[in-house]
Amino acid sequence: MNRTRNASLQLLFGWLNLALAVPSIYLMFGMPLVMRQYGWSGTEIGLFQLAGLPAVFKFLLAVPVQRVRLGRGHLVHWLLLLSAALLMLYWLIGRHNLIEQRLPLFAMTFTISIIATWMDIPLNALAVQWLPRSEQLRAGSIRSAALFLGAIIGGGAMLLVQARLGWQAPFVIMGAALLIGVLPLLALRKRAQAQTPDMAPSAGLVADWVGFFSQPAARQWTWLLLTAFPFIGAAWLYLKPLMLDQGLPMQEVAWLVGIVGGTTGALFSLIGGRLAGVLGTGRAIVVYLLAALLALSLLTLTVALGLGRGWLLASVLALAASMGAVSALMFGLTLFFSRRQRTASDYGLQSSLFVITRLAAPVAAGLLLDRLGYVGMLACLSGGLLLALLLAWRVRQGIAEGAQALLGEDRIRSASLPPNEGQARRNRGEAVRH
Repeated sequence: MNRTRNASLQLLFGWLNLALAVPSIYLMFGMPLVMRQYGWSGTEIGLFQLAGLPAVFKFLLAVPVQRVRLGRGHLVHWLLLLSAALLMLYWLIGRHNLIEQRLPLFAMTFTISIIATWMDIPLNALAVQWLPRSEQLRAGSIRSAALFLGAIIGGGAMLLVQARLGWQAPFVIMGAALLIGVLPLLALRKRAQAQTPDMAPSAGLVADWVGFFSQPAARQWTWLLLTAFPFIGAAWLYLKPLMLDQGLPMQEVAWLVGIVGGTTGALFSLIGGRLAGVLGTGRAIVVYLLAALLALSLLTLTVALGLGRGWLLASVLALAASMGAVSALMFGLTLFFSRRQRTASDYGLQSSLFVITRLAAPVAAGLLLDRLGYVGMLACLSGGLLLALLLAWRVRQGIAEGAQALLGEDRIRSASLPPNEGQARRNRGEAVRH
């Protein structure tokens, strides 16, 4: 029964993460293709990406979620409130085709980005509260897989839906998907009221952040959070133009990177989460980053030596697989290092740190591309990833011990519950190995 309940919660959280990923990807990464057809300039399309800026300020959006209590089970109530706002925005943006109205489309997209980003905070804070620590790495892998699937749906399928069924259809579908995920929360409100932990005494923002970094191994984890993903993410971002410049037709590039690569990333997100439980967090960090470095080095050599289409395809698949595994581990550990009484603030802080470097790396990579070409850019990204791997090797033991300490706290918490419930949770626990 407990395993079934955990599996149901994992499915629910995964679905809601997918429902929140699709609109942002559709509007900011899929829509530019349509914009170009309607005469948008490159500068206008580039400036439109500023609609994604709210993700940088998650640490501020987390403040009201953490501090403003909407009754018992307040995280569920926050989700319901923000879901209602997002559904209203879908209705507003879908009423009229805005593709030729630059400012209104940007304003609507920016507002949707704020609400979707905001809603991500109580959603994943709830995952921290409802799932035992031993399930949180798996939750991270499911979230990573949801983002890869969201890229396929938002960057491809929704464009086809819009072309065939009209402007409004994608927003109707996205609204229906959100409702499917939100309705179970209504049934789970009583569970939320029973399981919401007591809030820690009110403290200032700075005190909250200091408390986060005071956790065992939190500082080592933060350095890894800042460095492990950006180099791989930047390389993935430039894969499509790289392959086009290598002479591959656009349709083939879209298929290989968008569909095959996205599916591979989603699959290895799930595999990576499962394998991390076998290897232990310390070993998994090093193994996954080593795999990513080998994949990025293979891509660099393939381009430098002109090894051809077969090697290029192998590089794309290897990079997608390693990126899926690394992102699964990053998301899982982000949940792991979110304190139960400060879930919203800790999750928001970590997400902002992650987004800042993820956005900065492609900018730096673009400058390197203009000056050094693809080989120089990929070589520099490989060098950065090598430094991240060396850092991971240095901090792996501390992070593993920190994860073990947090799992121990979870067991102590379970022991304080009524005997039947505490024993059930202990039976579900899986050791986090060093």
